[in-house]
Amino acid sequence: MEAKTNMTYIILGGFIEVQRYRYLYFMIMLTAYLVIISFNISIVCLIIVHKSLHEPMYVFIAALLINSILFSTNIYPKLFIDFLSERQVIPYQACLFQVFAFYSLSASEFLLLAAMAYDRYVSICKPLRYPSIMTKTTVSALLVLAWFVPACHVSVSVILSSNKRLCSYTINGIFCNNAGHGLYCVNSPALSVFGVVVLFNVGFLPMLFILFTYARIMVVAYQSGREVRRKAAQTCLPHLLVLINYSILITYDVVIVKLETDVPKMARLVMTLQIFMYNPLCNPLIYGIKMKEISKHLKRLFCQTKWK
Repeated sequence: MEAKTNMTYIILGGFIEVQRYRYLYFMIMLTAYLVIISFNISIVCLIIVHKSLHEPMYVFIAALLINSILFSTNIYPKLFIDFLSERQVIPYQACLFQVFAFYSLSASEFLLLAAMAYDRYVSICKPLRYPSIMTKTTVSALLVLAWFVPACHVSVSVILSSNKRLCSYTINGIFCNNAGHGLYCVNSPALSVFGVVVLFNVGFLPMLFILFTYARIMVVAYQSGREVRRKAAQTCLPHLLVLINYSILITYDVVIVKLETDVPKMARLVMTLQIFMYNPLCNPLIYGIKMKEISKHLKRLFCQTKWK
């Protein structure tokens, strides 16, 4: 699809009855986005303001919630435009950027969860060495790597894709993701192999590391006293819940291209909505309820607001 300015546009073909329900869709998505921004920023601000929360575990939580804000901002504003537009299209270059941001930030979530797992491992299994291991330098390095490594991996794949010739201009989705591989005239085996390498490096390996560290934590907690078991359950359970939720949704995104003709359009839309709604909404709720210190400060904040 070529515009008069010779700019290539991609049609987003995953919307269902936009003309009929455009304002309903718009209000639902706007409400979800505002709730996501409000919930995540509230907890991030609490962590910044209260010195008692200036510990590595809470710094990683704040980073994870900031990642959720960036992830949502990559998708929601474009959806608002699409719901109110007659045609749901996106410039090809903007589509590539959305793909880059989507997969880079998705991988960053796994790496941030891996950093949290390492922090909990050191805290529970090597408590005496915790201050010397989890220094500000270590925490800063882990944060930089969590965002920098996925960005480098994904950018290579996106740059290689940008030079490929298009034979189709319609994506069967509501935003740009790996379904865009169906646009190209010829699928590159080298690019496919590199995609598997990226998935292994920034998805599968961090997940294996997380599972290994939590297995070690469970062994140590089981062999230790009740207090250690309570600490392990209180601080590790939220991370595991977030990991399980996100792993299921990202697995769907990876395999959906292989099931292109087998998934009804409505089912595809519902699952796609969960990818960018579920975790950004649930993460602040999980950490706000399950993390004792954060929950305590939230209760104080709401009580003060109530009595003002």
